[in-house]
Amino acid sequence: MEWGPLTLQDARPLARLRAEVAAADRTGEAHNVDDVRDQLSHHLIDLAGGTLAARDGDRLVAFGYLPVRQSADGGVHMMRLGGGVHPAYRGRGHGRRIVDWAIAAAPRLSGRVFPGVPVDLLLVADEDDPGLTALAERTGFTLVRTFAHMERGLAGGLPALAAPPGVSVTTWSPELDDEARRVRNESFRDHWGTVPHTPESWAGSLTGSRNFRPESSFLAMAGGRGVGVLMTHARGAGTAWIQVVGTLKDWRGKGVAGALMAHALAAFARQGYAASGLGVDLGNATGAVAVYTRAGFAVTRRQANHTLRLTQGEARHEPGVPVPE
Repeated sequence: MEWGPLTLQDARPLARLRAEVAAADRTGEAHNVDDVRDQLSHHLIDLAGGTLAARDGDRLVAFGYLPVRQSADGGVHMMRLGGGVHPAYRGRGHGRRIVDWAIAAAPRLSGRVFPGVPVDLLLVADEDDPGLTALAERTGFTLVRTFAHMERGLAGGLPALAAPPGVSVTTWSPELDDEARRVRNESFRDHWGTVPHTPESWAGSLTGSRNFRPESSFLAMAGGRGVGVLMTHARGAGTAWIQVVGTLKDWRGKGVAGALMAHALAAFARQGYAASGLGVDLGNATGAVAVYTRAGFAVTRRQANHTLRLTQGEARHEPGVPVPE
């Protein structure tokens, strides 16, 4: 087994590995070659220091992906470890090797951008993945939050279209992009685990993605200013995935999120989507889960978020694992 960083030339084998992992774990996730190529060329990832892959001959069988997040909030820099191990290669310690590598790499990578700031390394495990959950516990991670994927079909039973007095819903446009980002940043200020988007990270993760659907993204406007936002990506065949939905704090409880959701679902149906989905923090104190439930969404998948606090300069890793200098 040969270990080393990923390269841009790994887009096709990595897409294949991710598809094999998704099929085995029944996550429903889809990552085509273009999506993976975008991930490998993302401005927040350092391929040499922030990725690790295992190769068995010409075959890619395991990987770790550790981007440097754009902002540090509350005096802590959170970094999420992504990755996977091919089903046929599990139980051999490859997952542990990737986690130990990330524990060593995260403080070094973070220190280049946010010197002296502690790091919370984030590891996300599906509720029906006991192996990854056990690995998180063995390596010192603590369960801090549970998120869920919620989905609904679009064949019928859509919520009624109604906006609060003084509020209108308009389709995203390039001229409204800065306003959309402002509303997202302000509305997510009190959400666990989120940090403000810079113009670069917003474009890289949202509007610059090949999956972004401007015609399916909307702002709620009042008095010429945005008070709510809903941003959509296409996912797989026929699913409109709501990447962002948020309402300014002073406008919560007034029906803004419900109006955005109803408007978006009606648009998705007209545009030919078969289903819609989104992710939500089940501990969200803003009432988001209730809004989505009223709009017909139901939980289809739960994910446990585990974190490990690291200080810069800390290094724990399995002997023989490459560690960035």
